[in-house]
Amino acid sequence: MQTKKEPEEFKILEKLDTFAKIQDFINDIPVNFEPNGETCLSPINVLKNNTCHCIEGAFLAAAIIWMNGLGKPFVVDMVGEKGDWDHVIAVFKKEGKWGAISKTNHAVLRYREPVYRDIRELVMSYFHEYTDEKGKGRKTLRKYSEPINLSSFGEEWITSSEDLWPIHDYIDSVKHFDILTKEQEKSLRKADAIEIKIGEFTEYERPKK
Repeated sequence: MQTKKEPEEFKILEKLDTFAKIQDFINDIPVNFEPNGETCLSPINVLKNNTCHCIEGAFLAAAIIWMNGLGKPFVVDMVGEKGDWDHVIAVFKKEGKWGAISKTNHAVLRYREPVYRDIRELVMSYFHEYTDEKGKGRKTLRKYSEPINLSSFGEEWITSSEDLWPIHDYIDSVKHFDILTKEQEKSLRKADAIEIKIGEFTEYERPKK
């Protein structure tokens, strides 16, 4: 895919010709702590502002995959139980197996090698590390969506000057699949203290107010 007129900011993306390079590039973008309120930045605005959080990073990664001919711009939404955050990832296929590019400020919930047979198997690779942010060690991942093809929104979302709330809301609205039964939820063991400690490590420090 090629946009009609590529912005100057896109020139650097042409060199990102592997999924690993895309993940490295996404990692190097500072985390968007939304100091002025919630955002859902388009890929071009992520590049202009040099900041992104998980869904913004997923949108940018999906756009790069599409623009560089590496696959379709797929994202998957993972849903935590009430009180925990969702996490959106860009997913891709290589040699028939699924992998993921992920933007996170934490030590876990990161890149996944393309070794997973299907989306559920890929999502479940995040299950044990998907814990609440309050340090209680609760495993909170509950649902996931099938891959959502962002090309269904055309190309305009990539260079939009507006936040991508309509796409955000669409992702929220699509069918999500439960990954646990009620009995399984009741019997979940909490993460160990050392796992909780690892989960508290962050890559970028939140700015002081």
